[in-house]
Amino acid sequence: MTTSSRGSKVPAVLVLEDGRTFRGRAYGAIGTTFGEAVFSTGMTGYQETLTDPSYHRQVVVMTAPHVGNTGVNDEDPESGRIWVAGYVVRDPARVPSNWRSRRSLDEELTKQGVVGISGIDTRALTRHLRERGAMRVGIFSGSALPDEGTMLAEVRQAPEMKGADLSAEVATKETYVVPAIGAKKFTVAAIDLGIKGMTPHRMAERGIEVHVLPATATVEDVYAVNPDGVFFSNGPGDPATADHPVSVMREVLSRKTPLFGICFGNQILGRALGFGTYKLKYGHRGINQPVQDRTTGKVEVTAHNHGFAVDAPLKGATDTPYGRVEVSHVCLNDDVVEGLQLLDQPAFSVQYHPEAAAGPHDAAYLFDRFVTLMEGQRA
Repeated sequence: MTTSSRGSKVPAVLVLEDGRTFRGRAYGAIGTTFGEAVFSTGMTGYQETLTDPSYHRQVVVMTAPHVGNTGVNDEDPESGRIWVAGYVVRDPARVPSNWRSRRSLDEELTKQGVVGISGIDTRALTRHLRERGAMRVGIFSGSALPDEGTMLAEVRQAPEMKGADLSAEVATKETYVVPAIGAKKFTVAAIDLGIKGMTPHRMAERGIEVHVLPATATVEDVYAVNPDGVFFSNGPGDPATADHPVSVMREVLSRKTPLFGICFGNQILGRALGFGTYKLKYGHRGINQPVQDRTTGKVEVTAHNHGFAVDAPLKGATDTPYGRVEVSHVCLNDDVVEGLQLLDQPAFSVQYHPEAAAGPHDAAYLFDRFVTLMEGQRA
């Protein structure tokens, strides 16, 4: 059960599974929440972060010290609700100031029952997560807090992210269509594993009619819309559990239909091609991650949200049942695989967010690359 923290100085405690504790004030709803503690380095775009389904069951720590300055509007959410399990900020805005603002961030968190904490040293918490890795966490707030031993025991009973199968929990239950803007050029079947609203919009801007299908969609469902291309979205959870999307993608690859995947979709492509996946120590989250497109040599500043990665060779091409594949993009911070490209058929993927809401638009060309694949197939 949760109540509002607005207008009060309700005590709150953040407890990590290794026993590290931070004490602050309640922010948003008052109550208890659990999740995986991760940090996001974005200085803007907190609405898009909060409403990204890929953050399901994660407690997000904002590294930027001031959060909530522009309030909350009704245009920027990436889905119909806030998905984060909890929210951690240092200095929340006392009064939001922006011409588009409709209410404060604190009000929105309270309205949607999101438990948060403010007034803690988020730099120290971020350094701890970088050194020790992402881990389970609990936020407890209210007038009668349990003792630290009880709180720690509850945190350690919470489910881990490794092995979590979450995409069907955040995906649409019914197919819906995002019409092309202007003249329709192509039809794309998009598998919703946790899709952000800006993604089909970016395709619609390029004359694509997007049929967004549930995560449980079958191969028959995909080809019932007579697609020119198939798209696999971002999403939460461990890709090692995503056996159904992998089987659907393998059928798409067998039919040589143009294919594009992002984030979770990149991990699905990796698995479909025979590569493994693994959990990163603390992941990539934020809107300032440097990635090199090896096909052009260009370096992009990109928007990320992933805690797992594909285990593929960084050098040379690898033979797969669907032809040769090579790593097309790599993170310049840590050499993590950030993209895959098949050399013998029209399929590619990236591990980040080219729709970039919020974030830089350096990677928007990837939607044009998808269009080029569909044009080539049609010709």
